[in-house]
Amino acid sequence: MSHVEEFLTPVEEQEIIEAILEAEKNTSGEIRVHIEATTKIDHFSRAQQVFHFLKMDNTKEENGVLLYVAVDDKKFVIYGDSGIDRAVPKGFWDTTKDLISSHFKQGHFKQGIVEGVIKAGKELEAHFPWNHNDTNELSDAISKG
Repeated sequence: MSHVEEFLTPVEEQEIIEAILEAEKNTSGEIRVHIEATTKIDHFSRAQQVFHFLKMDNTKEENGVLLYVAVDDKKFVIYGDSGIDRAVPKGFWDTTKDLISSHFKQGHFKQGIVEGVIKAGKELEAHFPWNHNDTNELSDAISKG
């Protein structure tokens, strides 16, 4: 079994998907989680590639957020599309990163991802509230590379 498959149990993956569904319930924003073993390029650039590969840059309001995790590298990136980056307060991603990092340092990977997803969802809700015309534009499943 690869490190990616060992990183989270199926139950933990389902809890993350449930957190994504909960976080997206009151916003038009889209949140995805991508997990892979490692990357040969810098992690921010890889998160940008994955963001594009997952078609997260095609959302109507440019309000997608990707939580990218490179398991073997022990690195993660929170990448937000231009619409959300324009809307959130300065330092927002830093506080979200610190929250996730504090859990990761304790080996609580699922909890770090869940809390990061919920925090991102609350901020998305504040700037991109859900309305009756909204549809879920992207899959909520965890993608793996």
